[in-house]
Amino acid sequence: MAGKPHHLRLCLSMQKILLSRTWNKLYFQIKASSSQSNKYHFLGNGQEIPLDRTLMFHMEGALLKSSSLFPYFLLVAFEAGGPLRAFLLFLLYPIICLVGKEWGLKIMVFVCFVGIKEESFSIGRTVLPKFFLQDVGNEGFDMVMKCGGTKIAVTDMPRVMVDCFLKDYLRIDSVVGRELKVVRGHFIGLMEDNNGSSASKVVGEGKMDDSIIGIDCLNNSLHHHLFSCCQVVYMVSEADKKNWRALPREKYPRPLIFHDGRLALRPTPVATLFLFMWMPFGIFLLLVRAALFFLLPYKLSLLFLCFTGLKGTLILSDDDGCAADELKNFGEDRGVLYVCNHRTLLDPIYISMALAQVRPPNRSLTAVTYSLSRVSELVAPMTTVRLTRNREKDSKMMEKQLKQGDLVICPEGTTCREPYLLRFSPLFAEISEDIVPVAIDFQVSMFYGTTAGGYKFLDPAFLLMNPTTHCSATILEKLPKSFTCQGGGKSKFEVANHVQTLIGKALNFECTSLTRKDKYMILAGNEGIV
Repeated sequence: MAGKPHHLRLCLSMQKILLSRTWNKLYFQIKASSSQSNKYHFLGNGQEIPLDRTLMFHMEGALLKSSSLFPYFLLVAFEAGGPLRAFLLFLLYPIICLVGKEWGLKIMVFVCFVGIKEESFSIGRTVLPKFFLQDVGNEGFDMVMKCGGTKIAVTDMPRVMVDCFLKDYLRIDSVVGRELKVVRGHFIGLMEDNNGSSASKVVGEGKMDDSIIGIDCLNNSLHHHLFSCCQVVYMVSEADKKNWRALPREKYPRPLIFHDGRLALRPTPVATLFLFMWMPFGIFLLLVRAALFFLLPYKLSLLFLCFTGLKGTLILSDDDGCAADELKNFGEDRGVLYVCNHRTLLDPIYISMALAQVRPPNRSLTAVTYSLSRVSELVAPMTTVRLTRNREKDSKMMEKQLKQGDLVICPEGTTCREPYLLRFSPLFAEISEDIVPVAIDFQVSMFYGTTAGGYKFLDPAFLLMNPTTHCSATILEKLPKSFTCQGGGKSKFEVANHVQTLIGKALNFECTSLTRKDKYMILAGNEGIV
């Protein structure tokens, strides 16, 4: 009997939370449909948004398909704080759902940011834009982008998480969001309650006029006071958002070429549960895969690795088998130079597996690397040679290796996760006329095995912890001598660009002029020298 008042108070508090959420939705539905006020309109009723007006929109409600903020905070916790911090956030998820939107947001901010150094926090620039872009609704994007005036985004999340995505990738003019409190260069996990002052600052700078229109969501209870300055507010319902399609890649205002982070999947609550259930087994699987590869005979280990989920596909450019016969015949007196794009650190290994099916087994194969960690070099099952970035020394070294056997080189100099090819270094074009392009595509299911700002010695571990991976290697036809420097008189830049174009067409990837230095300056703030 003594416990009944306690349970009664708990039930009453839960009922109060549910009633407040229901009343909030009903209030704005009545307000939008009321004949006495024409300020609020439902976009589902065929309303057209003026094109030449200043626009204020709620990012989570009017742009993103999902209204849940949990996946983005878990990305911050995992990438900036580590798996233990992310696991703590996951354990608190039921409480976050029960305490309401405002307090749930405060809990997530505290868990994710407390103790993180402000100067080194780059997740909002290097990791989150990819997941935000994947969650942008095509219909919401069209609503926002067709307005030709000034665009102001209002967000529930801390501004440091969304500022780069909105301004750099979507070309939004201003972002209104709460700032995080900082003490001695570290976040303390608390937010400044200054959204009203931020909006007033935007107005004071003349970025908004008297005829502002707004786009808000029915379940948004945090920023309705900011939309009071709007002349007209268009409301988006959750039912409409469920029918939104994902934004196609070709409609991105700025292409997503570089991004960092270890997680390849979107960490929804269900996916996060699977992630943490998998990690202990993934570590065990990592050890099993490594032991199988090093202890078993080469061909037998390939069968077992395929059985554990590391699968690959070999594609020859010729259907009649001429390419395979050509690979067996040429290169008897001098090695063949295999030029491939770079997706993961295991690219040379997968190429060696593919070439084992079409070339003599007694031929040696050496991989040339630009910036592979020492740990990755030690565990590599094939000979690796590090480039010195001195053209004369590297050319002599590669010519020496070609006299001893075949050579694999990735002239991009670094990996690229997205369907783009970086500029090919022309060094390879001057040292051989026996050039065979190889197009590689690599898909992972949970973890990325590459990083720009993290610990590179963990790259093999994360890659081998994936439940499944798939690598497709397409061996293209040998480059005709008329397209080489030695046989055709082409310049080294023409040869490099031609090989890049051939690989891009085979993979349906877009060729760019970006370099290794560009990638590391964007993601890590350095030139990528390990």
